[in-house]
Amino acid sequence: MKGFFKNKRVVKRLTDGVITIKLVHKNDYHRDPVWLPTLVYDIMHNESKKIIGRCDLRIGMNAYMYYMGNIGYVIYYPYRGHRYATRATKLLFEIAKDYMDECIITCNPDNPASIKTCEYAGCQLVEKVLVPDDHELILQDEYIKLIYKKILNRKEAI
Repeated sequence: MKGFFKNKRVVKRLTDGVITIKLVHKNDYHRDPVWLPTLVYDIMHNESKKIIGRCDLRIGMNAYMYYMGNIGYVIYYPYRGHRYATRATKLLFEIAKDYMDECIITCNPDNPASIKTCEYAGCQLVEKVLVPDDHELILQDEYIKLIYKKILNRKEAI
């Protein structure tokens, strides 16, 4: 999808008052066609101004990416336990409304923090699935995924 972002407005910063997500990279081309256009954001704590994590939004969906989802996040170790991933996810939902009708978030069944993030962000569990043997997640010892969905109130096309 080379050129996906060319004529589209891209949100560079968004805040909820506690955290701000700041665009650090947009990628509308990957040599492997299963990868989707992606926006990558640093997560910054507003009061301390420290970068506390990173999140990304993968736009669109295909069978391969279903196991990885539209949203990914990591909160750096010293900042965990404050629901910053939930806050970042909700901000990404606002951005996603410009592009999609729904978001898929996946997590491992043995990751209670990510399960809580999905639930606190208002996602609904859709299914528990086995990752296909030929998927790259297998190389990371990820064999089972919980699939969550969030229906978005899509904004008008831009």
